[in-house]
Formats: sequence, C-alpha cells, structure tokens
Amino acid sequence: MSMSANVDHHRRHHAEPHRDAGGPLWLSAAAGLCASLVGLGLARFAYTPLIPALIAAKWFTPAEAVYLGAANLAGYLAGALIARDLGARIGSVWALRGMMVLAAATCFACAVPISFVWFFGFRFLAGISGGVIMVLAATAILPHTAPSKRGLIGGVIFAGVGLGVAASGTLVPLLLQQGVKQAWYGLGVLSAVLTLISWKAWPAEVPAAHAAAEQPVAAHGVRSPLVIALCLEYGLNALALVPHMVFLVDYVARGLGQGIAAGSYYWVLYGIGAVIGPLLTGHLADRAGFAAALRAAFLIEAVAVALPAVTNSPAALIVSSLIVGGFTPGIVPLVIGRIHELIPHSAASQRSAWAQATTIFALFQAAGAYGLSYLFARSGGDYALLFVIGAAGVAVALGIELFSVVALGRKRG
Repeated sequence: MSMSANVDHHRRHHAEPHRDAGGPLWLSAAAGLCASLVGLGLARFAYTPLIPALIAAKWFTPAEAVYLGAANLAGYLAGALIARDLGARIGSVWALRGMMVLAAATCFACAVPISFVWFFGFRFLAGISGGVIMVLAATAILPHTAPSKRGLIGGVIFAGVGLGVAASGTLVPLLLQQGVKQAWYGLGVLSAVLTLISWKAWPAEVPAAHAAAEQPVAAHGVRSPLVIALCLEYGLNALALVPHMVFLVDYVARGLGQGIAAGSYYWVLYGIGAVIGPLLTGHLADRAGFAAALRAAFLIEAVAVALPAVTNSPAALIVSSLIVGGFTPGIVPLVIGRIHELIPHSAASQRSAWAQATTIFALFQAAGAYGLSYLFARSGGDYALLFVIGAAGVAVALGIELFSVVALGRKRG
C-alpha cells in the first residue's frame, strides 16, 4: 500500500466511527434499544407478572416459580462471562442478532410446559441472551458515536430495558386475559418482530485487525485501580436495586395490605421511571461529565432506595418507585461513559472493562436476590431491613467513588 493510500485509509478509519450526523447513528441506537428490550426487558422482566399466573394455572408450585426466576439471573451471569469471547469469534453484531433470536425462541419454548427442567433450561438461556446483549450492545454502537453524544445514545440503547419493565406491567396482564400460553406466544411474536426490524440497523463491525492491535493496552486499562473501583461500585449498585426489583410489589400488596392491584400500580410507575431514566442520566452526563453525573446518581439513589424504610406514604412510594426505576437502566450509560473517560484511547480496553463490570453486576445481583430473600425469611418478613441494606449498598458505592478520586486522583477522558 502506498503512503498516500495508507494515510487515506487511516483518515477514513478515524472519520467513520463518529457518525453523529444524520440517520445511521440513530438507526444503530434504535437497534440497541430493540436488543435491550428483547434480551433484558421482555426476556427477564416480563416473567415477574407471569409468576402468579403460572402458579394459578398449576404449571409450577410457588417455590418452583421462584427458582425459575433465579435461573434467569444465573443465565445472565453466564452470558456476561461468555459475551466477549462470543463477540470475538463471530463478531458482535452477529452475536447480538443471534441472542435476540434466542430470546424470542425461549418465549415460544416457555409456552409449552413440558417439565420443570425444560422450563428451567429455557429461562437459563433467556438469561444468557440478556447477559450477552448487555455486554455487547453498547460497545458495538458507542465507538461509532461522538463523545459529546455518548450519554444520550447510551440512554436510548438502555431505554429498551425500561420499555420491557413497562410492558411487563401493562402488556403482560392484557396477554394473560387470553391465557398463559397465549401470553408467552405474544412475547415471542413481539421479540421476533423487534429482531427483524433491527436486523440491518446495526453498525459495521470495528475492524478485527484494529481491535487486535489494541489488545496489549486492554489489560492495563481493565486492571487500573479506578476501573476496579468503578466495577465494585456498579456491583454494589446492583445490590441496591434488588429490594425494589424483587420486593416492591409484594411490600405494597402484602406488607401494607393494599392488594396486588396497588402493587402493580407501583410496578408500572417503576417501569415509567425505567423508560425515562437512562435518557435523563445520559443527557445529564453529556452536560456535566460522566464522573459528576455518576456521583449525583448514587446520592439520589441512596435516598430513594431508603424511602420505603422511613415512610409508607403514597407520595414517598411514588417518588421512590419512579427514581429507583429510573436508575435500574439509568446507571448503565453512566458507567459505560465513565469507562470511556477512564480508558479513552482503546476500544478493546473499553469492551473488556465493560464485560468485567457487567459480570460483577450480575454476581452482586444474584447474590443480593438470594441473600435478601434469605434475610427476609429469617427476619419474619422485615421489609424495612431490605430497603436499608439496599440504601447502604449504594451509599458505600458513593463512598468508594469519592475515596478513589481523592486517593487515586481525578482522571478524565
């Protein structure tokens, strides 16, 4: 290759990623939204309102239904662990398409209650699809995005999680009026349609040769103390989200004696927050920087998680549901953006660090769900204890973030 051709190739390579003008970037963001809606929103959160119906239809006992929910969390952890290797082998875009197809297939498979093992296996596979999508969706799109828009585009991608939560509180009850099988078929059809719509909207792969050239830098970035601290903060944030994600509806319905309808009302509010949250946090980060936005998020979240332990007034519960719902996916673009600030010059390092953060999040989330369920049973149903532990988790995350800045120095992209 001549020197002029080489320079031209280099110029094109660096010009192409920041496609912030025109349609392709927003098409890519829409593909990311569809992926997070299918793999995280529908494949995970739609199961929650199905649990009473599965028990009422005598498909499973209450204990089996809870174990099936845990199967999804275990699969999510497995998906986070295999995502980078899978993306390296077949390409991130093909891995994402494949996981969306898998998520849709699991919905159809769950419409046939052959056995507990069959159902467990497909709930586990649904979790894998969500874990892979969480790791790969943003890192397939954000390298093509100008730094000034990464917060907003990340917010659009993960608004799909919130749409899934909102759908679980509104669409699933409507589908259940037709029957449990029909509800699963409906989720499968919706997932398949979203997969087809987004199929050609994904951006081109980052060239493999370029990614390989960056690999020696990756290990250094992933092991830096600031990145390790950020991953730990993200894990503690996962613990903080568990009380609302798992116990909020039950707390209102049984703990406050207001019934399932009232509990579902707060779950819909949680879903509305989850749709708006990542767009607001992403926009804030583009204005104030990801580090400042993350610290503000931890502080606000700590107060919101603690609110139900302090008061059961409807106003406080509405605020708590909206804010914690908002941060469930809203924290994601902040952590990804912060990784880009801490490791500014290597897409390979960014992918590796994000995979590491997602794995730690999945570990803390699964451990938190099991641990808090155990504590809840042992404490005789003390809901306040759960919310206090959750708030303490995110308060510790804020403490680590502030300490790491003072002790290790401020590092911006």
